[in-house]
Amino acid sequence: MGKIKERKDAVQMILDLMADRSGMKQDVYARCRESFAMLKAELKSLADQLAPAIAGRDPRLKVEYGEQGDFSAKVVIAGDTVVFSMHTNVFRLDQSNSLWQGSYLQEDQHRGYFGVVNVYNFLSDSFRYDRQRDIGYLVARIFLNKEGHFFIQGKKQIGFLYNDLPDSILDRSKLREVLCSILLYVLDFDLLAPPYDQVSQVTVQEMKEVEAYSMISTGKRLGFRFQADTDEIT
Repeated sequence: MGKIKERKDAVQMILDLMADRSGMKQDVYARCRESFAMLKAELKSLADQLAPAIAGRDPRLKVEYGEQGDFSAKVVIAGDTVVFSMHTNVFRLDQSNSLWQGSYLQEDQHRGYFGVVNVYNFLSDSFRYDRQRDIGYLVARIFLNKEGHFFIQGKKQIGFLYNDLPDSILDRSKLREVLCSILLYVLDFDLLAPPYDQVSQVTVQEMKEVEAYSMISTGKRLGFRFQADTDEIT
């Protein structure tokens, strides 16, 4: 009889945990899907506003919006392509993060579970010339919880401006502000020539690829690593 009760208790614990934790993660995922759809609409609206305005000033410069399914969108802005990619899983904020010290998360630990949108910066020529070895850089991660509160880990002004989780809600006006901040950072993030010794040798195969596709591996900052950069705000 004791073993039967123990098995029932274990089953009840499983059911309780599923209803509590897994149900909450579904809430976070649903909120993130809704917000990402709003992000795509706002990104398209911004691209539609910028495209004719820049064409009037310099017809060589392009702004184009595109989508790759439900979980990815991109904007080509002059020589840069910025890709927004929503992760389909929900993540718990690392316990070492200082946000756990505040009352907002302490009052309800479920607020510490987030959907994540990663933002990557590529050179537009990397896609245009199919340079598959070219490097893209993570410039921001948008964390969004079940209540629509958000914060951003990012480069320079992006991380400084959007780190107030308790008081930041991701609505349309805030999304427009975030998108503009990201695009301003990307446009100000220049292409640097790689160190001479890093490109001083080339194989015959690589040379053939260069002649055919201009395929020497290129990125805005060769050797740049998001996690190690001193401008990152966590």
